[in-house]
Amino acid sequence: MNLKEALKDPHVQIIDVRSFMEYQMGHVSGSVNIPLNEIPQHVTEFNTATGPLVFCCASGNRSGQAVYYLQESGVKSVINGGGWMNVNDEISQMQTV
Repeated sequence: MNLKEALKDPHVQIIDVRSFMEYQMGHVSGSVNIPLNEIPQHVTEFNTATGPLVFCCASGNRSGQAVYYLQESGVKSVINGGGWMNVNDEISQMQTV
């Protein structure tokens, strides 16, 4: 599943893995802030998600680390959305079509 397909799912969850301060400066509307260092504490929660999980950060590096960790932990349907502005742009494009 790619980013566009994931964002079309009504059960998609967008998780921003940046720090709380970074998140406060701007984020995807409706996203949840779970800093990268807290991801391991949420594995059980992610395993029970009903839709795809899209992770984002500033550039895609930290979200890539989160996705890799979760895939190694057996979590399915995790996608690296890259930078949060990239995810925002994809959502905007979908709304204007």
